[in-house]
Amino acid sequence: MSTPDTDNSRPTDHAEAQRNRILDAARQCFIDYGFHAASMSRIAETAGISQGLAYRYFKNKNAIILAIIERQLNDRRLLIDQIKTSGQYLQRILDWLLDPAKVKPNTMDPVLFLEMSAEASRDPEVKQALLHADSQYRADFYRQMRKFAAEAGKSISDEELETRFFALQCIIEGVFIRNVRQEKKSKELNRYAAQFITKLLTV
Repeated sequence: MSTPDTDNSRPTDHAEAQRNRILDAARQCFIDYGFHAASMSRIAETAGISQGLAYRYFKNKNAIILAIIERQLNDRRLLIDQIKTSGQYLQRILDWLLDPAKVKPNTMDPVLFLEMSAEASRDPEVKQALLHADSQYRADFYRQMRKFAAEAGKSISDEELETRFFALQCIIEGVFIRNVRQEKKSKELNRYAAQFITKLLTV
């Protein structure tokens, strides 16, 4: 006989599974077709559900976009929280950027990054969500770098942290753009990016 706790958890678990199914389908549609061509009907079809069911979980496509941004933020923060050493932190960043197959599939895809950036220029809600995500990434970066500096018997100023974070963002976003524009990933480009990132994450 099922316990009350088990009975109460079933609808929540099912709803969460359905929600993630829709988000996974939408993410792929946004990558394959772009935000505007990826209609709710196409997303529902990709998820293998009815359009009406998709609307039960998300009132519109914009709500899906915001949920994807939130999920990516949570997934990336979880990955960072599992890191114990500066070497692991560096390797995680390099894997996430240069070998994304090694990390969770919900982390940022280069094409999706460009789609979100373009949408942020038109939609204030998407822009605000991305700015919030950036602020969280910045806070995590500061926390980790201060921790590693302290473990090495060093200190690092807020100004230095901000400079390094800005440079790291520029490198990562630049690699994303280049990898979208090129038919094949440039090993040389990735090697240079890895060298700069290693310097930025060394205390």
